[in-house]
Amino acid sequence: MAVPPTRPVLRDRYDRKQQMVVLQAARVFAARGYDQTSIQDLAEEIGLAAGGLYHYIGSKEQLLIRICDQLMDPLLERARELLAAPAEPEAQLRALAGLWVAHVVEHRDHMLVFQQERHTIERGEQWRGVRSSRKQFERLVEDVLDRLAQAGRLRLADRRLALSALLGMVNHTAQWFRPRGRLRPADVARGYVDLLVD
Repeated sequence: MAVPPTRPVLRDRYDRKQQMVVLQAARVFAARGYDQTSIQDLAEEIGLAAGGLYHYIGSKEQLLIRICDQLMDPLLERARELLAAPAEPEAQLRALAGLWVAHVVEHRDHMLVFQQERHTIERGEQWRGVRSSRKQFERLVEDVLDRLAQAGRLRLADRRLALSALLGMVNHTAQWFRPRGRLRPADVARGYVDLLVD
């Protein structure tokens, strides 16, 4: 990967182009599969020469890391902001689930790629940042569920099971949700929480 420009105007243009490349790559990988898509295939789909693509991504693996970062980093930041405000645990869980489902729907391609390549991400030093972001987010969710359990409002006695259920439901939304379908993301989030809250 080339060194990004240092002049603010050029750096801003470079960063925007890089973000666009990552978004388009997520779309292509979600449709074709990460392993089944070569850099040349990706360059053709995006409309860049392979050399131009490398200018923004460095390597295919670095591109996959950027896709995961685009998925997790904004979600983690917004979840922290949301949970920093004092509120009852049920209200926080409902707000967090609404934010989370909407994010998964908005980043459907990213989530599908993450799910396809999770076996790769689970090991290797280069994936430490991605794993760390995911774990931090899970801890935030777990904390809200713990407080809900302490208030006697969690249906499942096993908090780890409740966390796994919520993670599975929300993350799997990317597999089946259709924007033009009957349900809105808020309806889905409300239904998921209703299954867990007594």
